[in-house]
Amino acid sequence: MKSSPRSPARRIAATLLLSFGLAAGAMAESVDPRDPWEEWNRDVQSVNDRLDEYVMEPVASGYRWITPQVVDRGITNFFSNVDDIGVFLNDFLQFKPLQGGQDLGRFMINTTAGIGGFIDVASYLDLFKHKEDFDQTLAVWGVPSGPYLVLPFFGPGTMRGVVGLVGDTATNPINYVAPMFIPMVTGAINVADLRADLQSTTKIIDAAAQDRYAFIRNAYLQDRIVKIHDATRPRMKNKRSRNGTSTRK
Repeated sequence: MKSSPRSPARRIAATLLLSFGLAAGAMAESVDPRDPWEEWNRDVQSVNDRLDEYVMEPVASGYRWITPQVVDRGITNFFSNVDDIGVFLNDFLQFKPLQGGQDLGRFMINTTAGIGGFIDVASYLDLFKHKEDFDQTLAVWGVPSGPYLVLPFFGPGTMRGVVGLVGDTATNPINYVAPMFIPMVTGAINVADLRADLQSTTKIIDAAAQDRYAFIRNAYLQDRIVKIHDATRPRMKNKRSRNGTSTRK
C-alpha cells in the first residue's frame, strides 16, 4: 500500500505526543506521596530561605561575634534545661517511666546545682539529654503524621507536627511569664542561639545538596522516624584516656 505524503509528519507528531505522555506519566509517578503540597511547600521554603539569608544569618553571625564561648554555652544549656520540662512530661505521656524519672532528675540537678541550667552538671553524672516532644507522643498514641508541611518561619514539619508544636509551646514555662516582652526577648535569644549553632550545618547542606528542598524534607522525615522509634542514643561525653587521647564512653 502506498503511503500518503502526510504519513512521516503524522509519525513524528505521534512520536512527540507519546514522548510527552511518557514524560508526564513519569512526573506524576515521581511525586512524593508524603508531600502532596510540594508546590506550596517549595514556595514557603523559598521565603524562609530568603528570611534566613537576609535576617537570621546576619543576626546569628553577630550573636557569635559578641558572645564569648563560655556565655554561648551557658545560654544553650539554659534553654536546653527549660526544654527538659517538656522532655520528661512527654516521657511519661509515652509510658516511659524510667526515662521520665531520669529526665526529671536531670532537670532538677541542672536547675539547682547547675545554677538555673547554665551548667550541664547532669551530663557529668551520666544523665544525658533525651529528645522527646509532643509530636513524638502523638505518634506513639497512633496519630498519623499527615502530609509534609513547611511552615512560615518555623520550617519543615507535618500536620501532626503543627499540633505537637502547640503542645511544646504550652509546656514552656517562659511563655507564661509576665510582662509579655520577657518571653519575646528570651525567645529571640533562643532563636539566635539555635541559628548560630546551626551555621556549619547549613553550609554542609548548601554544598552537598543538588535539590536543597528535597534534601531538607527527606532529612526531616527520616529524623522524625528515628526519634519516634527511639533509634538514637543520647550524646555521650568525651573522656580522656591515660595517654591523653579522646575516647567515647
